[in-house]
Amino acid sequence: MPLGSLKTRPPSPTLLRRQHSLVAVVLVLVIALAFLLVPTTGHRATSTVDQCAFSEDVAAIGLRLPHVSRALASGGPLTIIAFGSSSTYGTGASSPDKTYPSRLAQMLALRFPGVRIEVLNRGVGGETATTTAQRIETDVIAAHPDLVIWQVGTNDVLRDVDPLTAADILRKGIARMQHASIDVVVMDVQYAPAILKHEHFRDMENMILASARAMNVPVIHRFAMMREWVEEGRIPLSVMLAHDRLHMTDVSYDCLARQVGRGIIFALRRRTAAAN
Repeated sequence: MPLGSLKTRPPSPTLLRRQHSLVAVVLVLVIALAFLLVPTTGHRATSTVDQCAFSEDVAAIGLRLPHVSRALASGGPLTIIAFGSSSTYGTGASSPDKTYPSRLAQMLALRFPGVRIEVLNRGVGGETATTTAQRIETDVIAAHPDLVIWQVGTNDVLRDVDPLTAADILRKGIARMQHASIDVVVMDVQYAPAILKHEHFRDMENMILASARAMNVPVIHRFAMMREWVEEGRIPLSVMLAHDRLHMTDVSYDCLARQVGRGIIFALRRRTAAAN
């Protein structure tokens, strides 16, 4: 038969349906594969309220901040010093504005517009309680802050410092700041494999909590907070910690700042309610 006389027969409806179904299946598989291949948000992810949440018994920081309350009641300024080692400095953050002190400053500025709020980062990587305490006069007292958040204990654990020695330094440092009319809050160690492998980390935790109680200052329970984020599946360990499996990341620093900020706001509300 000549080629010019060939006639094409239109596909049957059944064949068309099969072709359409096949195309739909392929599209679904392509989309699913794309989701699998897209990199996870990882350390640069933006944390959400659900990620940052934790139970009430852990959240009961119990802040008592009379000097902070007076500073805000008078319209400011309010000065907060974040005092400690690398977790305060921000090791593991992708940029300085992703550290917990920077994020705390941003959040408080949004909550109290019109009030000049300054959060000074006085973190120095690698310090123990002893070396941090040596900076109290120059880095804390000289700045006349209303509040100091002292993050302490991690490097003491890593270097196997006697918990009793660290606790004694902590109590003396708190007493010096209280004598200077400064509100003090203590932040304990982080939850991380590098900490857990040291057998005396629980002793350090207990000494930090006992010292805080003895000096009548509240504690930010960072260890319990981070452990709950992991165990409850809110933040995977690979997202919560940097590659060294010790330092925090943008996500966990952000969550930490959120909870510290909420604790401050809750303390102010409670103080206002009691005054009324």
